[in-house]
Amino acid sequence: MIEQWSEFNVAMAGATAALAGLVIVAASVNIAEIVKSRTLTARLLAAVATLVTALAVSALGLVPDLELAWYGGLIIVATLLATGFQVNATRLIARDPDPAHRVRPLKYLIGFLPLAAYVVAGVMVWAGHPSGLHLVAAGCLLAIVSAIVVSWVALVEVLR
Repeated sequence: MIEQWSEFNVAMAGATAALAGLVIVAASVNIAEIVKSRTLTARLLAAVATLVTALAVSALGLVPDLELAWYGGLIIVATLLATGFQVNATRLIARDPDPAHRVRPLKYLIGFLPLAAYVVAGVMVWAGHPSGLHLVAAGCLLAIVSAIVVSWVALVEVLR
C-alpha cells in the first residue's frame, strides 16, 4: 500500500524540508527580537518540529519493504517527539500574562491539528487499515499549513 504513495511522499519530503529551512531563515532575520519572547521562540520551534515530523514520515514512507506495522509505529514515535515541543509552547502561551494575547487557544490549537492527525494515522497504519495512509497525507498537509500560519504570525508579531 505504501508504494502507491511514493510520489506524494517524495513531493512532501522535499516541500517540508524546504519549508523548514525557510522558516529558520525567516526567523533568523529577526532573531534578536524573536528570542525576547519565550512564546514566539517556543511556537516557532514547535512548528519546525512538526515540519521535521512531516519530513520524517514522508521519508519513512519511501523506505523499501517497510511493513505497515513498523511504519505506523514510527509515525507514532515521531509524532510523540514533536508533541513535546507543542506541549511546551502551549504551556508557555497559557502562562503568558499579557492580556493582549486573548486568542490563546487559537495560538496553540493549530499546532496540535497535524499531530492529532498523525497519531490517529499511525494507529490506523499500525493496525493495517489503508485509510490511515490518507490521514498521513492529511497530517503532512496540516503540518505545512500550521507551520506557515505560526511562522507568519510570529514574524508579524515581532514587527509590531
